[in-house]
Amino acid sequence: MPFLEASRLTKRYGDVTVVHDVSLAIERGETLGLVGESGSGKSTVARMILGLVEPTSGAVLFDGHPITTRGRAMRTLRRRFQPVFQDPYAALNPRMRVAEIIAEPLVIHERLSRAERRRRSTELLHAVGLEDSALTRYPHEFSGGQRQRINIARALALRPELLILDEPISALDVSVGAQIVNLLRDLQRDFRLTYLFISHSMPMVRYLANRVAVMQHGRLVESGPCEQICNHPQQDYTRTLLAATPELRAG
Repeated sequence: MPFLEASRLTKRYGDVTVVHDVSLAIERGETLGLVGESGSGKSTVARMILGLVEPTSGAVLFDGHPITTRGRAMRTLRRRFQPVFQDPYAALNPRMRVAEIIAEPLVIHERLSRAERRRRSTELLHAVGLEDSALTRYPHEFSGGQRQRINIARALALRPELLILDEPISALDVSVGAQIVNLLRDLQRDFRLTYLFISHSMPMVRYLANRVAVMQHGRLVESGPCEQICNHPQQDYTRTLLAATPELRAG
C-alpha cells in the first residue's frame, strides 16, 4: 500500500470543475513532483490531501487511514503530515516572535515545558540553517529565504513524516530558491521525510523528485519516473513546461 494515496479526486465549485478525477500515489521516503501552470489545479489537490478542502468525490488515504476534514482522528493524523506554503511572509504571524511561531504546534499538540519548547525550537532553527538569535526576532526582520526556513522549521516541529510543499520557492529569487531546494534535500535525508513537491517549474522538480505527475486544466496528463518524464515527455504540454524555465543550478 502506498504511504499516501489519492484516488480519483474531483472538486467542483458550482458548475465549475477545477480538479477532474486525479489519482496519485507516493511511497514512503520518496518525492513526488506535482507540476503544472498556475490554475492547473495542483494546489487544490494539495488542499484536498491536507484535509483543508473536501473533495466532491474521491478519497485520500495516508498510511492506510482516510483523511477527512473534521474530527478527533483527523487531528491525531494531522501531526504526521504538514504543509509548507508559497508565501513565506503571509504564513507567519507578524505579531509573534520566531520562538513562538516554531513552538506554536508544540503548545497545541504536546505537553512540553517552556524550556523544552525552547530547546526544540533552537534545534529546528539549527536544522534549517539559522542561528539562536533568530528566536527573539519578528518575521519582518528576515529576508524571504530566511522566512521560508522558519516556515519549514515550524512544519517540522511535530516530527511529521510527510511534507506537502506547495510552491515553496516560487516567491524567492533563483539563487535563494536553489538554497532552499538544497536544504529540503538535506532535511529529507536527515529526518527521513516523504515529500509532495508542487511547482510550476519542471527543472526544479527534476532536481528534487523521484517521480513526476503533470497537471493541465485540472487533469493529470502524464506521470512516471522523473528522468523518463523529463528526458522523454509524451505530451506537448510537458515539453512546454520543460522549455519554459531555465535549468535549476542548486549545487
